[in-house]
This record gives sequence, C-alpha cells and structure tokens, in this order.
Amino acid sequence: MSTKFSVHESGGAPLKLWDSHAPFEAQAMQQLRNIASLPFIHSHVAGMPDVHLGRGATVGSVIATKKAIIPAAVGVDIGCGMSAVRTSLTAGDLPDNLGAIRADIERAVPKGFETSQKANHSKGGWASTPNSIGRVWHDRFEDRWRRIKSKHPKVDGKTTDQLGSMGGGNHFIEICLDEEDRVWVMLHSGSRGTGNRIGTYFIDTAREAIAKERLDFHLADRDLAFLSEGTELFDDYIEAMSFAQDYAMANREIMMGRVLDALRGHVPPFKTDKAAINCHHNYAVREHHFGEDVWVTRKGAVRAREGDLGIIPGSMGTGSFIVEGAGSADSFHSCSHGAGRVMSRTQAKKLITLEQHQEAVKGIECRTDAGVIDESPAAYKDIGAVMEAQTDLVRIKHRLRQIINIKG
Repeated sequence: MSTKFSVHESGGAPLKLWDSHAPFEAQAMQQLRNIASLPFIHSHVAGMPDVHLGRGATVGSVIATKKAIIPAAVGVDIGCGMSAVRTSLTAGDLPDNLGAIRADIERAVPKGFETSQKANHSKGGWASTPNSIGRVWHDRFEDRWRRIKSKHPKVDGKTTDQLGSMGGGNHFIEICLDEEDRVWVMLHSGSRGTGNRIGTYFIDTAREAIAKERLDFHLADRDLAFLSEGTELFDDYIEAMSFAQDYAMANREIMMGRVLDALRGHVPPFKTDKAAINCHHNYAVREHHFGEDVWVTRKGAVRAREGDLGIIPGSMGTGSFIVEGAGSADSFHSCSHGAGRVMSRTQAKKLITLEQHQEAVKGIECRTDAGVIDESPAAYKDIGAVMEAQTDLVRIKHRLRQIINIKG
C-alpha cells in the first residue's frame, strides 16, 4: 500500500502530514512546527488528516517524546474517546417514530452540565445506577483517587457524580445503521470534570516548573511546558493521567449500558457483539517506535496498529466509520479521530444559519435548535476527504449513518 503523507521540514524534527485539506491552516502548521522544535521529539511529528488548531499542540497530531511528556498535548479532556457496539437488531425492528427512544436515552444519560447524581434522583432516572456506579468507583478508582488527592489536593472535583455522563460540546450518543441496516449504538465522551481538573492542574504546574529552569533552547509556546522523566512531578502526572484515562473508559462502559437499557424498552429482545469497541483519542501511552521506547501522545488521534478496531466519526449529519488499523509505522500506528473542525465554534455560530443546520440533519432524530449550530456538519471537514487521505492508515470495515443523535 502506497503512503499518502507529505514530508515538511520544520527547523526541528520533520513533519509527516496526511493532507486531506492541503494546505493545513497556517496556525495549525505553526503549532506543528513549535512541537517539532522541541529537542526531545522522537523521529518526527505526525499530522493526521483532521488536523486543526488546538491549545499548545495541534488537534490531530501524534507526538512521540523521549524522557518527557507535555501535559497540554494530552489536553484537559484526558481519555476522551469513542465506544460502539453492534446489535442483532435491524432497521425493521425500530419504531417509525424515534422520538421516544431519543427521549428515554436523554433521561438515562446526563448531558451538558448534568451529573449522575441529578439523574439518579429525577423521575424516570436510573433505578440501578447508584449501586452499580458505586461498585465501579469503589473497585476501580477509590484508592487511586485518594492517593492522587493526598499529594495534589487542587485536582479534587466531581468524580462519582459524573461517571456515566456525556457532557457537552462535541460529545454525543447515536443510534446508527450500517450498510446491512444493522443497528449500532455509538457514543463519544471522556473523563469529564475529573480529567479537566487533572489536566488543567498539571498544565499549570508544568509551566511553573519550566519557569524555574534554565533551558538551553527556546520554548515557542508556554503551553508546550513539559515534565521530565525521572522527576517526582512527572511520576505524579503519569499516575493522575492514567487514572483519568481509565475513568474515561469506565465512563463510556456505563453510558453504553444505560443507552442499551433505554433502547430495550422500545424494540424486540436483542443481543450485542461480545466486545464493544472502546478507544481513546486524547491520551498518552508508552510504546516502542523506530527502535526506542517512547511516550506517544495522541491528541485527537486513534491507535491503529495492524488489526486494531477504531471509530472515526464525521459530524452529526454525515455518518461515521468503523475501521481496522493498517499498522503504519510513519503515523506511529495512528489514524484520525474524526473529521476535524473547519470552523471555530464562534465562526460556526456566525456563519451557519438555523435553516442550513436543519437542512443538513434532515431525516435524523436530533436537536435542530440554535444551541447546536457550532456542531452542525458545515463546521467540520469533509469526512470523505479525510478518509480518502488515510487509506494507508486504516481499512474501512463499516460505514454508519446516524438515525438518532443526542448532543449535550
């Protein structure tokens, strides 16, 4: 399979870019060059075809680092990712009016600023949730969280209250159909306020630590402040980041269970595939690439080793893809995490009309009010072009089209 990336010199490490919308926006390119200028970058920086401007580091970038990690590159939505499961249902098993399914899912899964605690005490909430979430929290997280807070009290915030909740922004829940009209459930969420507190705290702490050091190179952006391996602060960040990543994974597991339970009230009995796809796309992990063990930060990118299953969503009106990794060494075994924004949220609210949004999502049971204009399909890149740009990174297994979309 031929490679589809282009190589760009940066003054530091090379950039390998999968250009779906060449050229990448100027600000994103500058961010990529800033990252590549760091002396601990390993081999090169990879830019996925959904690249767009981020905080410090570019969304859609894969950054391999030696003996250092950049908290802002991991970001504040630590462990944000996708989950999908295929059911035995087909389109013919669904009711003609999908509004009641959407309403029950919205009651079951907190969204926006809602918390699990609010849902548990509301009429029609989750009858079994308090005990099940309590067990998950106690068995997986309580001791770890207590240890993290004892060393860094400022990371404290909502924890169990937000397990099983979606949040807002680009997070979503969807009921989809594949090319055989099989019904899938798909969702997008992360570590919620817990990951945000951890990420924000360690980004600030890294800045403070770097400000006290005499670097022998120029840090192009203060959001590229890094933590050096072998220091206590580095170890503390790895522990807290790993906690948030595991929290995000559990959050999606609980959400998926709640969505499937809500769906069961409207359709015939059904089964699901034994294993759901559950993958991060904002995270860091230790991996081996180009002869060395390094830290790989995927900021808006999915791991795509040979045979890995992943999810690449488009937008709330354009469908999504279930993919299998092709194991590209040049991308550090990675692929895009979605279509990528082509407009900022502010631009989208100014440029996209309500009528345009309603036309773009016609036929989908979803929100069509002004509150989701910034998530309208026109705010995102063409998912078809994004997929075409990475045929050397993934193989398409299924294309999904949403019939229900739920936004925070």
